[in-house]
Order: sequence, then C-alpha cells, then structure tokens
Amino acid sequence: MAPSPRSNVVSPLGTRSPSNLNITSPSNVSTLAMRKSVAKPSTSSEPPAKRLKADIDMAEQINEEIGNKYVKGRKLGEGTFAIVYEGHLRSDPSFLIAIKKFRVDPSQTRLGLNVDTIREIKYLQELNHPSIIAMYDIFSTKDQNVNMILENCPNGNLEEFLKSAVPYTPADVKSWMGMLCRAVYYCHRHFVLHRDIKPNNLLIAADGSIKLADFGLARAFADPSERMTHQVITMWYRPLELLFGARHYSGAVDMWSVGCVYAELVLRKPFIIGRVDSTDLIDTSQGTIAQIERICEVVGTPSEDNWPGVGQLRDWFEPKRQVPLRDKNYFMTALPSAGSVGVDFLMRLLTLDPRRRATARQALEHDYWTSEPRPTETGKLPMRGGGGGEAMAMAEASKPGKVVDDAQYKGVARKLDFGGSK
Repeated sequence: MAPSPRSNVVSPLGTRSPSNLNITSPSNVSTLAMRKSVAKPSTSSEPPAKRLKADIDMAEQINEEIGNKYVKGRKLGEGTFAIVYEGHLRSDPSFLIAIKKFRVDPSQTRLGLNVDTIREIKYLQELNHPSIIAMYDIFSTKDQNVNMILENCPNGNLEEFLKSAVPYTPADVKSWMGMLCRAVYYCHRHFVLHRDIKPNNLLIAADGSIKLADFGLARAFADPSERMTHQVITMWYRPLELLFGARHYSGAVDMWSVGCVYAELVLRKPFIIGRVDSTDLIDTSQGTIAQIERICEVVGTPSEDNWPGVGQLRDWFEPKRQVPLRDKNYFMTALPSAGSVGVDFLMRLLTLDPRRRATARQALEHDYWTSEPRPTETGKLPMRGGGGGEAMAMAEASKPGKVVDDAQYKGVARKLDFGGSK
C-alpha cells in the first residue's frame, strides 16, 4: 500500500494519524487486557465469583485476539527491561512492526512493570502524531509478559546516523527539526513533558522521517504547583534550571534539549559537553558541576540581571567562571554553517531564563522556517544503510530513561559544509 503524501509546511497545527497505513492508532489502541481483571458493578443475580471468572475469560480472549494479529520474527535486541523483536501483521506480511516485550517483575508494581514502562505505555496510548512513534496495540501473554506493538523504524536513530559517514544538508536539518518541533509542540499542547529529548530517542522511519520515542521519563504538567524531579534529561541536553535543582518547571526544559539537538545536527557532534570521562556516572555532583560550568562557557553565566530569580533555585551556587551572555557574533563563529537566521533560532532555544526561552509554538513561528533552503521532502531524506533495525531495538530495549555513556562522542568533529547558507 503506497504511503500518503506528507506536507512539508511547518505548522504547529499540522497533526496527522501516526501511520500512513490503515491500522489501529494509539488513540484507539486496545486497553491493556491483563489477566488480572476487576469486575464491574452489576445488577446480575450471578455470584460475584462467576462474574469475575467471566471477566477474566473475556480479557484472555481479547489478549489472544490481539496477539494473533501479529507474527513475531527474530530477536533484534535485549535490554534490562525489555526484548525487541521484528514482526509483521499476520494479514499483511509486508506491514512490518516492532514487538517490545517487557519483562514482568513482581517486585516493581502491582502489574509487575517498571514505573517508567507504565509511563511509556500511558503516553504512547494518549499521543497520536506523525512525528511520535506509534503504538498500535498492547497485550499480555499467558506468562504475564506485556507486549507492545510499535511502529517499525528500520533505520536506527539519529545518534547512530550522526556517527556514520552519510552526508546531509541544511535542508535535511530543517526537515528533521520541523518534525521534532511539531512533535514537541503536540506533546506540550497536551500537557506532556518528554524530559529526555536527544538524538538517541529520535528514531528514523522507513521514509527517512524521524519519530520521537522513549517516553519513559515523560509526565503531565497541567498542575503548575506540583513538584517534579530535577533528575531528568540526559546531562548534555539538560537546562540550567534542572541542574540547579528546580522542582517546578515547564515545557521550556524540552525546548533547551531541542536547541542542543539542533546545534548537534549543525556541528555533527554534541554542542555542550560537560564531562566525558566514562568512568564516572554522568549524574554525579561532579558531572553536574562540570555541565553547569560548560553551559556558562558556551552560553554565558546566569545572574539576577539575565535571569531574575535564579538565585532562589534550591541548588543554586555562583559559578566560578563569570562569562557575559554570548552574543550573536560568538554563535556565528561557533556554528558558521548555521547562518544568521539559524543562529538566531538557536539562541532563542538556548536562552538561560526558561521564561524567556522560545516555546514550541514560538519556535515553529520563527523566520528559520521561511528562510532558504526549504526543508527536504520526506522520502528524499538521507538514511544510513544496514543495521538500523538492531539500532532501534537497542534504543527501545534499554532501561527507560537510561542515561547512556556519552563518552562515545569524544573526538567526533565532522563539521558540515552548508554552502554558505544564511
């Protein structure tokens, strides 16, 4: 079945179904039919035990019907909490899917699932957007393991792509960034923070488009008074408000990560690298301090002048290195191939004060999108050949929210020739 055409117009309202094929979307996904079922109140004269057995039998039947829709293929990867297999629709072998099988651990929660796994299931059921990985179905098996049926992204993730030698252009970057910004706007419009945006969590679909994945650290943020953890987002993509211990924050934390991803696409290496010693845990106090110092060096040192109220953050300390806010000339030198408009776009995303940082909608309304070059059309985007399924599997099978060893990027410095784009 031929995919339907996709628009290249970057619009904050341009949401579509998660797949071009006629298959259940996350908004209509079957409710997790666990074998443990709770009987609904009933006026029936049947004994409660008999009604409960009927409910359990129905749940088992639903599970069996859903599971029988798919054929499981070879194992692609295995992680702490899940195993990922390739698979396809039984009724249409040409329609490929990924089957993510979660290991059930009774010591975790009532359902035996890690809390991050439950989060991922919850938000993938709720979110329906072409640039967010689609979850088609979910069911449990007789051994109580939970199987998530995901959209197939056979070309790995953006992190693997950046480490390859495949060339790309500023038009490709603009296309990828449009997909990412639209996905983040959609999440924020539905009051969901992703809280771990990075190239490793951007999977590459068969047509070259990218899909935001791994919602293991996601959470709702509708209540501004609710406290949240600051220990989220992989260190190199984490904003200062979290590094200084903020417990109340907004979608601005995701937008800082979006800015880091954009700079990484331009430079073909991470932009704000704090600590690269792989023998240290990235979330140690030393790692946090190193990241703060690096942000001060690259963006500028926070103060009450450029960020009113920063001194009230729980873990605030005055950085040793005092650097004035970097101006446009500095960023033009650091990222010359981004051009003037691209640099302005980046500076709006990497604004220290989260209240002044560009929102997802403001990012989508920036002049960056109307300047040349136009975004590359989906289907013409470059892709890395071979091994993509395994790359996706390892990303999906790893512990939700896991902070990877970012030292693998050390020494990578393949800059792009953007042909003097402005």
